Amino acid sequence: RRPIVSFALITFAITSTLGFAYIPVARNEMIWLAPLAVVAICTPGLAGILVTAVGGGQGRPSLRGNPRRWIAFLVALDVFTAVFLLHNRFLNGATITPALALVTFFLLAPPVAFILSAAYSRGTAVRAMMGSLVRLRGVSGWALAAVLFMPGVMLLSILLSNLLGRQTAGLADNLVFGAPLLGLIILKFLYQWFFFNATGEESGWSGFARRRLQARVSPLAAALIVTLFWMPWHFLLWYAEGREVLSLEFWLGRYLMHVPVAIIISWLFNRSRGSILVAGAAHAAANTADAFLNPLLDWPLMIAMTVVVALLLVLMDRMWERLPQGDPAVSTAPRLAI
Repeated sequence: RRPIVSFALITFAITSTLGFAYIPVARNEMIWLAPLAVVAICTPGLAGILVTAVGGGQGRPSLRGNPRRWIAFLVALDVFTAVFLLHNRFLNGATITPALALVTFFLLAPPVAFILSAAYSRGTAVRAMMGSLVRLRGVSGWALAAVLFMPGVMLLSILLSNLLGRQTAGLADNLVFGAPLLGLIILKFLYQWFFFNATGEESGWSGFARRRLQARVSPLAAALIVTLFWMPWHFLLWYAEGREVLSLEFWLGRYLMHVPVAIIISWLFNRSRGSILVAGAAHAAANTADAFLNPLLDWPLMIAMTVVVALLLVLMDRMWERLPQGDPAVSTAPRLAI
């Protein structure tokens, strides 16, 4: 009866319970805890599927007796395993071993594959929620826009910073251009899309929460509410990475940067008629660009540009107004009480 509350409680309960695994895994200690860390990362997507299945009267999510879903599950296992191993080899410098390949295939990839395969669920409510995660038809243009949007803002901020004399380091001084760089960027993007941003996060934040919130409030309000939960959900992950998570300044900076990014993702999600694929692509592209451009970014200018872009989108689409109930980016599920 309270899907948003149920989603939030399940998401934070599982992440806070299993998120302790982030710390030893980040330090390359107790690697056998990595499967728990993967489940913690995938929790928003898993919680969204669970609440949707139960709320839609479809019982417990299952792969049983569904050939199409099994095929999708096995294909996702293979693809994710390949992406994970190649990312570790070429971006982390790790050695690919048969043991690592087996652990990835049997322990790390299944939660991601389960979420992806939910797009072919026999349960109509789950399929309606997750179908856009794997559907490129009709949103290819928006998917391309999502991939280019935040990297474009970052590149423009670097260019503007150089023109204003705020910093002199240029892209050519720090990056090696050509096929090797393009290959690394594509690999990083696929890793982010599969492992973090589309399956684990945007399936829950956008596919479940944003769509249901927009049945009650405006896209702008929904973006702000999602961000309110999105940031603290990262607490244990950022702590494991050594961030200053106990500092008020850290959280002010995070919200200042991520609120406009959340508005941009919301705009792309709504413009693409509720596509999780597009929202995940925007999220993954932003993180991929940050991984390569972070040392070059003039963060005060970058944040200012992102805020201006978000404000322009809010004004252009009047995002303070509610979407019509028939909009694909609005949940049509019953019992929409918050």
